Amino acid sequence: MSKANPFPDLMRAFFYEWLVEQRNASIHTVRSYRDTWRLFLRFVAQRAGRKVAMIMMTDLVASEVAAFLSYAEHERGGTIGTRNCRLAAIRSFFHFVATRDPASIAQCVEILNIPVKRAPVSEPCYLDPAEVTAILAQPDRSTLEGMRDHALLSLLYNSGARIQEALDLCPEAIRFESPSCVRLTGKGRKERICPLWPETALLLKKLLERQPRAPDQRLFVNRYGEPLSASGVRFKLAAYVKAATEATPTLRTKHVTPHAFRHATAVHLISAGVDVTVIRSWLGHVSLDTTNHYARANLETKRKALEQVAVPTTPGGQPSWKRDASVLAWLDTL
Repeated sequence: MSKANPFPDLMRAFFYEWLVEQRNASIHTVRSYRDTWRLFLRFVAQRAGRKVAMIMMTDLVASEVAAFLSYAEHERGGTIGTRNCRLAAIRSFFHFVATRDPASIAQCVEILNIPVKRAPVSEPCYLDPAEVTAILAQPDRSTLEGMRDHALLSLLYNSGARIQEALDLCPEAIRFESPSCVRLTGKGRKERICPLWPETALLLKKLLERQPRAPDQRLFVNRYGEPLSASGVRFKLAAYVKAATEATPTLRTKHVTPHAFRHATAVHLISAGVDVTVIRSWLGHVSLDTTNHYARANLETKRKALEQVAVPTTPGGQPSWKRDASVLAWLDTL
């Protein structure tokens, strides 16, 4: 390690020795951290008026990290969630540096003490069954592309899979025989088995018949045979939602993404009376709190619950707390 500037060696060791070999991080985590550090180093270099290759450990101070996070959120238009992901990638590196370079511990502690920014928690947007049906009706299933899109969206709704989990799916992970199911690999390489409706299994089977794939090849590919990307799915979905809006106007007020199908799965399972612990296993959540956040009851479920509660009646006389003058007199003295 260079005594003059240990940063290049530390960065190389962080990615190759620690992140990949010791932590066995997924390729998605590695790429996410890589992209964060690309942005951060260019930001620091621009502010310092030098090339990225000339950046030193002493340049990477807490004030620069805070400025970068503000830039990522406000100037680049990122969300608070994206900002916190950038901070997590930077923190991870300085956790590592603290164990390798004792001389930098004070610098590391300052950066590790930068707090995660809290974001407002809004009511999740979900799709009603009629809206899901309207979107699924849009792909032209007479074409290979339409058949692929219809099968993919049906799989997202059936399994509640994250978009990348579905795009990583290979034929060997699907059981077509009854009872049909699919094996999904989620965050942290955790696997889970999700049941498939016979209709969904048939859609996937027909897609394979029309576009054969090897058992270990990605099932969903583009016209060039390359694995379909998440951005490509979002682009296609936006077009289908726009077309479905003509028949289902309620879609105009909703921001529909591939993740909306996952949330719709959870909400509809809740409406069907499925236990929340089963839904947690279905969606691959580690914490039950996450399931409770995503699988909130819809308005119809709340309405039915309200109907089971009797309407309060007004009693004929005053309540006991109003009749008891001694209690009111005591409260007045507080």
